[in-house]
Amino acid sequence: MGKRAWMCLVCGWVYYEALGLPEEGIAPGTPWEQIPDTWECPDCGTTKADFVMAPL
Repeated sequence: MGKRAWMCLVCGWVYYEALGLPEEGIAPGTPWEQIPDTWECPDCGTTKADFVMAPL
């Protein structure tokens, strides 16, 4: 399972690889690289380009 987290620079929402985002069809353990580039932040709608790796 993934052990990294990615934070939105616009709103601060965090994607945890270990948790995934099941409500959007992203299974727990899904690495950030496997999320489509067209995916958008569930809180503010920005793209993957506006995310950075965050410390756990």
